[in-house]
Amino acid sequence: MKKILVVEDEINIARMIQLELCQEGYECSCVYDGEAGLSAALSGDYDLILLDIMLPKMDGFTLLSKLRQKSRVGVIMLTARGEIDDRVQGLDLGADDYLTKPFSMRELAARVRAALRHRPEAGEETVLQNGDIRADRLACRAYYKDEELILTRKEFELLIYFMEHSGAVCSRDKIIRDVWGYDYMGDTNLIDVYIRYLRAKIDDRYGVPYFRTVRGLGYAFGADHE
Repeated sequence: MKKILVVEDEINIARMIQLELCQEGYECSCVYDGEAGLSAALSGDYDLILLDIMLPKMDGFTLLSKLRQKSRVGVIMLTARGEIDDRVQGLDLGADDYLTKPFSMRELAARVRAALRHRPEAGEETVLQNGDIRADRLACRAYYKDEELILTRKEFELLIYFMEHSGAVCSRDKIIRDVWGYDYMGDTNLIDVYIRYLRAKIDDRYGVPYFRTVRGLGYAFGADHE
């Protein structure tokens, strides 16, 4: 059973989320301030964390920054503030997704399913190689030559997806469906944000153009785009 931690200071909202997720078949725990959230996140073996931004004792951004120094667990940010700057800050700090309040329990469940979806099946190839990039599905780690790439969970999932579709042109809609899930209700511009992150960590850092924009169609990936 997947374990989910909810860090939310509004107790009624936290309990509603907990009830919904338990009905969906997850094991769900709640804490109500940032310090307790960080302690629980680091000490518990959680598969996903739902993290509010406006928390007492330690805000969600600070918690996420500290968490990412030690853990790559999946994180969905919960925010009552819909500003783009807040969303970008959360993604920059390593969040995998965000959900703006008020949200429906149906949408929450969909985002959680999408965040937990990408696990290798029995018999599926667990180590992928493309040029000098190697990705280990089971360990959730990727490398350029012998240097580890520091990726968030969603960045890793997106890299795996492109490695599986090397050379093919993938549209934003297809990427959203395949990586975030058919029931994802967010903006496809999120793809552009994540491609920018991956380019900064791979293409720009090592001077090798793995990601290519195909105008009007989407993106292609591969060590050789000839």
